[in-house]
Amino acid sequence: MLYNAPRAASIVSDTDSLLWCLDRETFNHIVKDSSRRKREQYESFLAKVKILESMEPYERSVLSDAFLTENFKAGDTVIKAGEEGNKFYLIEEGELIATKNGTNGEEAKEVMHYNQPG
Repeated sequence: MLYNAPRAASIVSDTDSLLWCLDRETFNHIVKDSSRRKREQYESFLAKVKILESMEPYERSVLSDAFLTENFKAGDTVIKAGEEGNKFYLIEEGELIATKNGTNGEEAKEVMHYNQPG
């Protein structure tokens, strides 16, 4: 349905069945509307991020299309000191704590608390 291509397989009902059906036009409308709302939400969020304030609206729009959502549970490590930095995170919702490893066997110390209410 997404690509207007012929079906790749056949399906035959093995038992009496009740199915829900959605036509291509309605499906495409829902997908496009959902994408538009997601883009608007991301653009609005990005406009409030201090480090991105100087970007043009078009640049934020392009950036918003590139973001993917990642979910973390309480206690999950998002970034670990010493690892290669190949991802840029923005907090949509939640609280995170940045720590720095202590020296000479000292415990890690909290250096920053990040908070983004839901």
